[in-house]
Amino acid sequence: MRSIRQPAYARRHDAAARPGPVLRVLLRLESAALSGWALLLVGVSGGLLWVLGLNYEGITGSAASKIHPATYLAVILIGWSLMRAGNPVIPVAGALNRRPASVLLAACGVLLLALIAARGGAGLAGSIDTFVLAGLVPILLLDRDAATLGRLETVFHLVMLANALLGLFELASGQRFFPYRFDGVAFESDTRSAALQGHPLANATMTACYILALAKGGGRLAPMTRAAMIGLQLVALVTFGGRSATVTTLVLGGSVGLVALNRTLRTGRVPLAAAACACFALTLLPVLVAVLATAGFFDTLLDRFVSDGGSAQARVDMLTVFDAIPFRQLLLAPDLLQVNTLRRIYGLEWGIENSVISAVLYHGILVTGVLVIAVGLYLAEIARDCRRGVWLPILAFVILVNTFEGLAGKTTLLAKFALMLIVLFPAAAAADRERRAA
Repeated sequence: MRSIRQPAYARRHDAAARPGPVLRVLLRLESAALSGWALLLVGVSGGLLWVLGLNYEGITGSAASKIHPATYLAVILIGWSLMRAGNPVIPVAGALNRRPASVLLAACGVLLLALIAARGGAGLAGSIDTFVLAGLVPILLLDRDAATLGRLETVFHLVMLANALLGLFELASGQRFFPYRFDGVAFESDTRSAALQGHPLANATMTACYILALAKGGGRLAPMTRAAMIGLQLVALVTFGGRSATVTTLVLGGSVGLVALNRTLRTGRVPLAAAACACFALTLLPVLVAVLATAGFFDTLLDRFVSDGGSAQARVDMLTVFDAIPFRQLLLAPDLLQVNTLRRIYGLEWGIENSVISAVLYHGILVTGVLVIAVGLYLAEIARDCRRGVWLPILAFVILVNTFEGLAGKTTLLAKFALMLIVLFPAAAAADRERRAA
């Protein structure tokens, strides 16, 4: 049979679309840089940066050290993508068209920075790491190939594995390696594990959302590996001291488990491998309970719920702060000096344990409303381009981020969470995306 040759114009189009050797090398370097960026974002906390000589979470030190290294690298990678496109207008227009909520969130972060600077407030870098970095994550990962997303997923799993193991080791040894520090001073009375995420409650939030993401089928882990990772993360969750995270995980995760069990029993078919694994797990359960009891795990769990260190009272006191501030100031922008004075009076030096309330007290109702809308649209935009199951970790995140200062302070938590959703719940196949676009 005679071979059917492509027309000359088709061959020229294929040759133009195929990247040259130099570009292929640059794309591999870009993919490696993305993996390094993910490692920086998820695995490097303020406590670790202090060990490396950077005062990220304090007041003293250079202004450049107050911005997370992952933010710098994200900006560099965005700049490289603009250069690689040849015409920077094309990727900018693509981001505005396909990631409008991400662009809006990043713009809100810049405007918040300008507002804080105009009022003479502290924490300018907080708006950059909290909102601008988060807005750049979906734009940076736009149209990435499956191999790149797979490498980022592997990095995320490995960091969460190391985080859980380090948290358990800190519980057993009584030593915290990278605790949250303010100008180098750690809170010695806080004995919760810090691991790689720094702040214990941010750590608990990420761990809880990761557990629920795995429970809903996120990622490409094998069933046995997935079950082992969920079990390990559940045990590590207690060491981070997040009571709200523990309860939320058990309630939402238990609901997912009951629904899955009911579905399996209704079909009348139980896989032989699953039955064997369940029997094996039941035989190991008494041994695991004995080991955890010997290590003092259950004492730690009970202590988290019996003694809250005044956390419940702090949530009551933070509402009384509103009584001393006129509504007009709350609407526009409360006096920062007055807010800080009221915090000291009511013993809220560790923070106002609700993201929305803290933002209202520092930035006013109007600014907070815009930020809440921007974050809501941002999460909805990410969920729209992810596969099914993504809403359960989003629900947990919304609940937990409002049990402590969360997004009201300087944190990379929202950016980490966005990365987790994108790599664990990647969008459908390219053909499906093209069909929806058509």
